[in-house]
Amino acid sequence: MPEGHPCARLHGHNYIVVVELASEFLNEYGFVVDFTELKPLKRFIDDELDHRHLNEVFGHDQVTSEFLAKTIYEFCKGHWTETCAVRVSETPKTWAEYRP
Repeated sequence: MPEGHPCARLHGHNYIVVVELASEFLNEYGFVVDFTELKPLKRFIDDELDHRHLNEVFGHDQVTSEFLAKTIYEFCKGHWTETCAVRVSETPKTWAEYRP
């Protein structure tokens, strides 16, 4: 971030992450993906992102909501082909969505 930009200062967020999964068909149990199968996403967020200095985690200072949405999308797409979008909210009115 450029010097003087409010986001250039060290600050934190309480993000909300929404992962959108879609399929033309439901599995034999009526699911697109069983929510219990999403535990790797929770582990990734808890182990790699939660209570961390994200600039240090990613090695740069442009860890935006957009960047996080793309990063989490790529993680999810690698685990669940049904992933079609990820939204990261900083507040109820401010969010970024990655939907390739």
